[in-house]
Amino acid sequence: MASGQPVPLPRQKNLRADTAWVIFQILENGKSSRECLAKVQRRHHGKDNAWIQEMSLGVMRQLPVLQFWLRGLLDKPLKGNKKILEHLMLLGLYQLAFSRVSSHAAVSETVNAASYLGGMSLKGLVNAILRNFERQELADKPVDDPIIASGLPKWLFKRIQDAYPQAAGRIIEQTNDQAPIWLRVNTCEVSRETFCDALTEMNIPFETVASHPQAVRLISRSDITALPGYDKGWFAVQDGAAQLAAPYLDPQPGETILDCCAAPGGKTGHLFEVQPELARCIAIDSDAIRLERVRENMTRLKHHPEIKTGDALRPDQWWDGKLFDRILLDAPCSATGVIRRHPDIRWLRKPADIATLGALQSDILDVMWSLLKPGGTLLYATCSILPDENREQIKQFLARTTDAELSELCEGESRDFPGRQIATGEEQMDGFYYARLIKSSH
Repeated sequence: MASGQPVPLPRQKNLRADTAWVIFQILENGKSSRECLAKVQRRHHGKDNAWIQEMSLGVMRQLPVLQFWLRGLLDKPLKGNKKILEHLMLLGLYQLAFSRVSSHAAVSETVNAASYLGGMSLKGLVNAILRNFERQELADKPVDDPIIASGLPKWLFKRIQDAYPQAAGRIIEQTNDQAPIWLRVNTCEVSRETFCDALTEMNIPFETVASHPQAVRLISRSDITALPGYDKGWFAVQDGAAQLAAPYLDPQPGETILDCCAAPGGKTGHLFEVQPELARCIAIDSDAIRLERVRENMTRLKHHPEIKTGDALRPDQWWDGKLFDRILLDAPCSATGVIRRHPDIRWLRKPADIATLGALQSDILDVMWSLLKPGGTLLYATCSILPDENREQIKQFLARTTDAELSELCEGESRDFPGRQIATGEEQMDGFYYARLIKSSH
């Protein structure tokens, strides 16, 4: 993967050719689905855009078995500027095996798309591959290899098995499921009851969650911008696991809070909702483009943090020298807990990334600790399910930091087993980790 081979977007738009281009950019050039889909979806509309997203992310979820089938059907790999035709074939196989697209349309329209990708001479090959797949009824034959069947890269499959020997199968299954839509009601603007009444009036099925006082979980997919009160800032989209951050930090009236690595701002907004009487809330992130999302979200929700572009490792560039009462550190991580929302992550992440991220997390933890008042609270959070980034990271921090004490979030915590690890799919939440640390005042 990550060949770095530049392949321009097809000159003329075509639904399947453009989808194959997205798949190619993710798998061969290491681009994120968000970036690629944004380019392609500018030239399509409505249902076509939804189709492109569903199909390209579906291929990400089922890639190992699709590649297994294609290797058995294709005599030799395609090379050079014809390589993208393999990604078109993967799309064709996905349609035949996993989608509601009719067999006739899956074959004929996929073959037709080859000409938009410079593959006019290979239309016969694409047709033969898809027809042979149907003839051999491969979609009905089970794949014996558990790693291929998991839909995960081998390294990640093994990491999950090692970390969760009893629950690996369930976690992998949940990782491949589609995530539910969680909303967080902005109780500064509307009560959850009023918002639920508005959903009921629009016949939008939902459920409330007893453990999350601001949460509403939608039963079916919906256009978020068409939900009641969107323009009035009545709610934000935020998974249940992420909705635990603000209550766990527990900000108090008159305090100064730092939200470190804040983009896209979901947790920032929630801090104002659990504690409207904050003295200051500063949200920093090193990505100025993503901070625009924070500004947009805060404007819609009517919250007013101080938003600053800043490197967490270089506080001298953005910090005024006043210590914080509480710090929320949503650390850069592998995002292995949110793969069900972003299936491309499994192919964009590499094994070496985990050690690199671990070193960065460690450095940011140490710097943030120096900005915290004695007696203050730091909440460490990641959307990872890998112990190296979570439990082991906090164990090492506690071992080297004499004025750090663990503040229990769940039963059974200890310095040897710190924090709360939420497994992917647990109570329908994303995979997430939290550890709460108190800075001793003496």
